[in-house]
Amino acid sequence: MTDKKEIATVAAYLDSKTPTGIFFRLGVEQDQVDSTRQIEGIHQGGLTLPDRDYYLQDDSHMQQIREKYRDYIVTVLKLTGETEDQAKTDAGSVLSIETALAKGATPRRDLRDPAARYHIMTLTALDQIVPNFDWAAYFAGIDAPKVSDLNVGQPDFFKAENQVFADQSLDSLKAYLKFHALSGVAPWLSQPFEDASFDFFQKTLQGQAEQTPRWKRCTATTDRALGEAVGQDWVKENFPPQAKQNMEQLVAALKKALASDIQSLPWMSDDTKKQAEAKLDAFRQKIGYPDKWRDYSKFEVTRNNFVEDLDHSAAFQFNYELNKVGKPVDEKEWGMTPPTVNAYYDPPMNDINFPAGILQPPFYDFSKDPAVNFGGIGVVIGHEMTHGFDDEGSKYDGQGNVKPWWTDADRKAFEEKLSCEDKEYSSFEPVPGVHLDGKLTMGENTADNGGIRIAWQALLTTLAQQGKSIDEKIDGYTEAQRYFISFAQVWCENRTEQVSRVAAKTDPHSPGMFRANGTVRNFDEFGKAFGCHTGQPMMPEDACRVW
Repeated sequence: MTDKKEIATVAAYLDSKTPTGIFFRLGVEQDQVDSTRQIEGIHQGGLTLPDRDYYLQDDSHMQQIREKYRDYIVTVLKLTGETEDQAKTDAGSVLSIETALAKGATPRRDLRDPAARYHIMTLTALDQIVPNFDWAAYFAGIDAPKVSDLNVGQPDFFKAENQVFADQSLDSLKAYLKFHALSGVAPWLSQPFEDASFDFFQKTLQGQAEQTPRWKRCTATTDRALGEAVGQDWVKENFPPQAKQNMEQLVAALKKALASDIQSLPWMSDDTKKQAEAKLDAFRQKIGYPDKWRDYSKFEVTRNNFVEDLDHSAAFQFNYELNKVGKPVDEKEWGMTPPTVNAYYDPPMNDINFPAGILQPPFYDFSKDPAVNFGGIGVVIGHEMTHGFDDEGSKYDGQGNVKPWWTDADRKAFEEKLSCEDKEYSSFEPVPGVHLDGKLTMGENTADNGGIRIAWQALLTTLAQQGKSIDEKIDGYTEAQRYFISFAQVWCENRTEQVSRVAAKTDPHSPGMFRANGTVRNFDEFGKAFGCHTGQPMMPEDACRVW
């Protein structure tokens, strides 16, 4: 590369042919105002450290992280043959560029607002705000479909990036590109690269003492690359048809409970309740695995070059996504692989998704009594349903479009309810002196608190249908107690201090201890089940409730 004008061509190659992430993120997304339309979108990116605050905060901890990051960059560049002095100079350039990008980036908590990530622009308008980047060459380089407009998620970020292209020397920009290309695959290169990557990303940032066994890393990488291929055999062994049928019954029970909860809300008007019920009725659900498996026939896998395979995987996924532009939305497509132990709600799709991986003990065991299953997977189902009505999901209608469906008075009352949770969770300290961000975690906190109430109501209905009481005992514990014990066991975990620090900045979920204790303290049925009294820490007088 001999001229800055060539940066766009190099960026196009790295974005579309390798696992490298540089300058920004390009992808395909549903249009926020017309969810049937799939469009190209570009969003802020280009950083290596976990969050913009790691570049901008000046406390001693962040300063130490930046120094160790600089050392990591130097180590990686020296491994390519650079001298110590040259590597230090280039490391300074990388940090300078990433710091400038961080300054232009929108804070993570603010990105929860759909309006903060949606700005439709023509390609001509994009050229005007980033004239120092050859967009025509970039889109030609990634072989993008011809479009008249796209979503420029954060225009201010791209203005800052344009200034980076103007201010930084060609050598500095080349150092940035070189480092990112190497760091993205460092864990899979020779041992010195692997050690350097582990020492910084896992040991320094996460507090991990030892490298994860190779088989686990390879399994995770294969799942990311070929999840719907390898997942087929996993499903055959671990998720029989009966399990899917049972889950469908559980989901139906939770939907009825949420509908009842909506009707019982004292702060919501009848007009908004009708709209909320209409959105709930429009919910789609995906359970276990896709109806149609993805075709990987064009994915080339070698037997002797793993880094090349990583490139093939990145190119395959990039092309798969880019090919969606202008085509109908596939409502049956999954965003997680079948063995994944997780679940999600997708606002533009207005659907809830439960991979087979999470439909296993301890979340779900059909041989157990209802309290155990409702306290585990039942709360997860209620959690994902509540996401449709949290601070972000509530801005989407039943068709997946960002569209107001609340009365002004109800929205104001809703915001007041949310502010209680914001204040409550912002007071929690996973590490002494480090507070959670109540706005960043608001959606997940709202879903946790709503999910546990909805699943409880579904449990009461199920027990009544079976002629059982919530006070009946099994193994010395009442059904009520077993419900909360099952819920809490899901969130048992060990975290290093380093992980807790990173998560407080980047994770929209609260740590497990607060997902458990922070939720049940807001639900008086927990206090009743274990003999607590109003005013005690786990049954406070100022408990928060949204849904």
